[in-house]
Amino acid sequence: MPDGLISIDDPRAEDIGKLLEQHLAFARSTTPPGEVYALDVDALTDPAVTFFSYRMERKPLGVAALKRLDDEHAEIKSMHTAEQARGQGVGRALVDHLVAVARERGYRRVSLETGAGPPFAPAHRLYERANFKPCGAFGDYRPSPNSRYFTLSLDGAGA
Repeated sequence: MPDGLISIDDPRAEDIGKLLEQHLAFARSTTPPGEVYALDVDALTDPAVTFFSYRMERKPLGVAALKRLDDEHAEIKSMHTAEQARGQGVGRALVDHLVAVARERGYRRVSLETGAGPPFAPAHRLYERANFKPCGAFGDYRPSPNSRYFTLSLDGAGA
């Protein structure tokens, strides 16, 4: 896929809202109630969250957010690629961008939670290829068979 533009965006924008609705619908259709941790639009406007979009010719093809957990730890949230753009590098471009932003901000670690079932296998491969390692629950999460957790150290070798 040709290079798109990744930039800070407004999760309340109409075209972004459609992607976020798809993201939440997918999360709710594949994860038991009470274990869906995808952020809604209001949560994505929290000051601790920076929301990004990947656009090509002004059309949003992907979204992701970086949430500050503390001075050294950030979390990737609400990562979603439009169905027609999957497998074309949008997700990887967003992950790489979020990791670069985390480094610039001085974080030492970036983590994420995602679903555990077969529908999430492409996400697992994406994070593993970006050098994220499986880890235990972090932050406010609790261990669950419906979640997988990944982390990336920004401190040294292999990061």
